[in-house]
Amino acid sequence: MTTSTLDEPKIGAGKTRTPTVFIDGEAGTTGIEIRDRLAKIAGVEVRAIAPEQRKDPAARQALMAEVDLVVLCLPDDAAKQAVALADALGDKSPRILDASSAHRVSDGWTFGWPEMDPGQPAAIATARRVSNPGCYPTGGIALIRPLVEAGLMPTDHPVTVNAVSGYSGGGRSMIEAYEQGKAPLFELYGLGFEHKHIPELHKYSKLTRRPIFVPSVGNFRKGMLVSVPLHLDTLPGKPKAIQLEAALARHYSGAKYVKVVPADDPSSKGGRLDALALNGTNLMELRVFAKEAYRQAVLVARLDNLGKGASGAAVQNIGLMLGVEI
Repeated sequence: MTTSTLDEPKIGAGKTRTPTVFIDGEAGTTGIEIRDRLAKIAGVEVRAIAPEQRKDPAARQALMAEVDLVVLCLPDDAAKQAVALADALGDKSPRILDASSAHRVSDGWTFGWPEMDPGQPAAIATARRVSNPGCYPTGGIALIRPLVEAGLMPTDHPVTVNAVSGYSGGGRSMIEAYEQGKAPLFELYGLGFEHKHIPELHKYSKLTRRPIFVPSVGNFRKGMLVSVPLHLDTLPGKPKAIQLEAALARHYSGAKYVKVVPADDPSSKGGRLDALALNGTNLMELRVFAKEAYRQAVLVARLDNLGKGASGAAVQNIGLMLGVEI
């Protein structure tokens, strides 16, 4: 089997051969979800490696040489080693989608968030190396970048991003702790100001001032809320909340998986928002809650941390990279 190159037509767009995918790390939480989602999509063949060979570099490299796309669902160091294995294949090196945080701000890698810019889907479709976004930055970037681009938020604005996620986003040890009843019902973490998602949140939000990021985890498996509080009078021109909402709506106009929910929508009223409402989907909802009398607003993104925040986003990128309808 030959691998696709950027000079060839995209597999699935005029080719009859079914494109092939190898999920390196398919036994992990993200890998399992990606495989389950791909099983419902016609036109993609997932190649599996024998369980006893999952940590065998030679066996993994041999399978990499046979497929069109490798999806990395590995810890950061292991993902870097996997990329080295693929690069060593030379002309037989497959395209790579990395779901770890190892390459999200690396040169030569395309950030795999299709809704970020109008040209991003085409960039992902032709890239040989794509980094899947993190769950928290997906919500933060979605809220901040359009406001920066619209001139409603200066690049050096002091931004704080608060977020809560289900425990499935914390890796094997956190999942085991919660499922065995050994973890607290709720906790803040990342309080050393060095959370691994901050570099991509900083870069792709187009901020020059490093944002403060305060993540937390609750005793539910999946679901996520990401919020950005704002004092409207500290922004250029002292905009009203409706202007922020309009900027978000313009940016995501026509987006399939990102929806801006208006302030007057019944689901936005009442001052409460369920973190679990979008579980099992690849959707993300954005809202602007505000009180004009106090000139204060809170921007909120709601998503499934294993959906649009991980596996759902990965499948969306797989579809773009292989020319397959998702």
